[in-house]
Amino acid sequence: MEELTAKSKAMQLEAMLAHREGERHAVVLQDFPDPDAIACGFAYHLLAEERGIQSELIYGGRISHQENIALINLLEIRLTEWGAEEIAPGYFQGAVFVDNQGTTSNLVDRLDEAGVPVLAVVDHHDLQHRLSAPIFTDIRPVGACATIFTHYMAEGLLPLRTSKPEHRRLATALMHGIISETGSMIRAQPSDFTAAAFLQPFCDIDLLMDILHQRRNHKVMEVIRLALANRVIKAGLCLSGVGYLRGEDRDAIPQAADFLLTEDTVQTVVVYGIVTMADGSESIHGSLRTSRNSLSPDAFLKEVLGRTEQGIFYGGGKAGAGGFEIPLGFLSGNDNEELAQLKWNAFDGKIRKKFFKKIGMEEA
Repeated sequence: MEELTAKSKAMQLEAMLAHREGERHAVVLQDFPDPDAIACGFAYHLLAEERGIQSELIYGGRISHQENIALINLLEIRLTEWGAEEIAPGYFQGAVFVDNQGTTSNLVDRLDEAGVPVLAVVDHHDLQHRLSAPIFTDIRPVGACATIFTHYMAEGLLPLRTSKPEHRRLATALMHGIISETGSMIRAQPSDFTAAAFLQPFCDIDLLMDILHQRRNHKVMEVIRLALANRVIKAGLCLSGVGYLRGEDRDAIPQAADFLLTEDTVQTVVVYGIVTMADGSESIHGSLRTSRNSLSPDAFLKEVLGRTEQGIFYGGGKAGAGGFEIPLGFLSGNDNEELAQLKWNAFDGKIRKKFFKKIGMEEA
């Protein structure tokens, strides 16, 4: 059944790409792209290029995780950070969302305002109901979105050749995406192992090792220290607020969550902080990690945090992991030290109360 799905979806994607030569597509990654998203964006870029279609990998936030920076630099993957500027009508003829369904990108409304139609959504997270009427949709509950794109390669949409440097870079990126997204294959499903086996002959193992063995920088270590110091554990749920972070340090939050999950009394971790972007806007960013098979991060975060006035969920996820972002709106700003602390205390207390209430416990 899985093989039939892969073949059918590959044929549908081929049909979507047909007769689009000369177009320019926006390949939309989440605001803070991870290795899985970057690899999938690169895969679509090469697929489109083979068919005479231009594409740009765009995102609306920052890249700060040391492995992500190494991935981009070592594999020569070009991404465009799309800041506050508008998207000119006619610049893109279509948008393709990879490893997200628009809930983690601030570019959705700007693309819509520019009249850019959603051509495709390829993702492995639970259905989010954010984007409307894509021509092509492939949302599968596999370990990594890179697995889905590897299936397209295996079905012949882009036959890989070891003699082509860009194919070796692509295979290496996709392999890294699968490894990082499945916890070094610990949470991998059979389809992820099959995809990794397909990619292995084409990978540059030396480059892959270089990417995987990047050291944590000082700021990440400091956030992990704060997460350890501030953690509160009840009934296997660990909550930790790490205060204010710059946008460029946001990727320290999921790394701290990964670290806290290694404590033997903990099954689920939520680490969160207020992230300040260069334009002064602030949002509460959080990451969830769990080792409990009975807990759905997607459903858990949606139930705890709810939706915006527009009906968009603040959080979502996949097996074993999730994340959330809550904009602070007019409460953002350069407060003095006392006001900033009061603001943090208020939001920190509110978040803890919501999560502990969900598990039927009150914080002492």
